[in-house]
Amino acid sequence: QVQPVESGGGLVQAGGSLRLSCAASGRTFSSYSMGWFRQVPGKEREFVAAISRGGGSIYYADSVKGRFTISRDNAKNTMYLQMTSLKSEDTAVYFCAAAQGFYRDLAEKYAYWGQGTQVTVSS
Repeated sequence: QVQPVESGGGLVQAGGSLRLSCAASGRTFSSYSMGWFRQVPGKEREFVAAISRGGGSIYYADSVKGRFTISRDNAKNTMYLQMTSLKSEDTAVYFCAAAQGFYRDLAEKYAYWGQGTQVTVSS
């Protein structure tokens, strides 16, 4: 079992950058594929990016491809989301989640979720 905790959210101007972190408790972090999702109030949760257990497979939503980079450090039990060229439409609560398989954008397959961190991009 793993419990993800997000950090690094905040307010940034359009065109700026921000790095989110997801620290996961437990000694089995490397056994889980991880993903980032985001949600705007009143809208469905949206997939952002996913990374496999060892980091060898990565998958991005088209909306963030080329701007966001997902990575992980299994020795630190931490996953990251480097966000650049931020746009106002990136404003959302960002969640990290863990799954036992590499399920890419299938939110229902992720068993463990963090509480989220707010990212606000001002135009």
